[in-house]
Amino acid sequence: MKSSSIRFVVILAVLCIAGITITQWYWVRRAFDLKEAEFERTVNAALFNVANQIFEINKTPSPAVNPVKQVSTNYFVVQVNGDVDASLLEFLLRSEFEKRNIAADFEYGVYDCSSGKMTYGDYVPFRPTGDPVANNKKLPAWNNYAYYFGVQFPNREAHLINQMGIWSFSSVVLLLVILFFAYSLFVILKQKRLSEIQKDFINNMTHEFKTPISTIAVSTQVLRNPNIIHQPERLLNYTTIIEKENIRLKHQVERVLQMAKFDKEDIGLKKENVDVHQIIRDAIQNTALSLQERNGSVHCELGAEKHIISADRLHLTNVLYNLIDNAIKYCNQDPRILISTADAGKFLLISVKDNGLGIARENHRKVFQKFYRVPTGNVHDVKGFGLGLHYVKSVVNAHKGSIKLDSDLGTGSTFRINLPL
Repeated sequence: MKSSSIRFVVILAVLCIAGITITQWYWVRRAFDLKEAEFERTVNAALFNVANQIFEINKTPSPAVNPVKQVSTNYFVVQVNGDVDASLLEFLLRSEFEKRNIAADFEYGVYDCSSGKMTYGDYVPFRPTGDPVANNKKLPAWNNYAYYFGVQFPNREAHLINQMGIWSFSSVVLLLVILFFAYSLFVILKQKRLSEIQKDFINNMTHEFKTPISTIAVSTQVLRNPNIIHQPERLLNYTTIIEKENIRLKHQVERVLQMAKFDKEDIGLKKENVDVHQIIRDAIQNTALSLQERNGSVHCELGAEKHIISADRLHLTNVLYNLIDNAIKYCNQDPRILISTADAGKFLLISVKDNGLGIARENHRKVFQKFYRVPTGNVHDVKGFGLGLHYVKSVVNAHKGSIKLDSDLGTGSTFRINLPL
């Protein structure tokens, strides 16, 4: 699928999800507002009935105005201007709330009209009226005084949400749909990125193979000339070129096949007791020709006392070869490489430091991904598949070790490998 098509699909899907979310939010808000208004009306009616019952008990006439006043969204005040029995008040409140399906905890307080101070208050969790714990409470009663009482619902929002039913369920379903969409979008973009990386890999591989093949083709045409047998130096030069390009092709093919094998199965390490210092020397020897061509040098500071570990000799040699080879290739001056070892508790620390181009901080984790190559704009001085550091990390992980990169642009790079003893 083209990038423009993927972009169109993503934008359209995002707009659809945004529209559905806004619509859902609007109707949920409307439903909540309706439940809130219904709750307030029901509480007002319940408290009005409680006030009338108290008026009847006190044998005082009902006031001309509504004695119930809503002070805030969850706090109501009822003016009774007479005696209040706290035990009776709690019973009346619980009875009216249960009758009207107000299944919410509430707090109430009894206040002295003259001083405005609360004389008694309590928190009442929702229980049926037959609960003996509630009925056996001994509460005070006052006579010949004027009082009013207030009722507050501390868990009002939770109670309203519990009453919304289908709206809560539909919101949860919508949330799951959004999460599924986000995951699908992540997978699509990841596959798109992987497709682009693989495309770049194929292009790189084509160039990597084309150069040595072209060189071999030109050399073989020269060697077909019968007169070249009389020019032994030229003959040797072209046969050497063919041999070097053939080795180069072999390395490239082996690298690709090796990474394909890693994808299908375990690396399959053939562990044995190896001398890491000797492996470092072997890796340096394998890169001697490249160092000579670039006028480079390698300095070793092998300070580890415990340098015999259980490892795969071939893979470990390839790891160090890759790091040294990268230090040579990604350097715009004479390569200077420092390889050191040190004891690190139960691990052996191997450090490879160079004076190359360096790697920006934002690319430190990406360089170990398969096919990834640090962006260089339109300049492609160094060819490659983006497999070297991925191979290095895979081998180190297979040995139960770890690798870290310390680098900045223009300051070179240092790779630190910890391998268990």
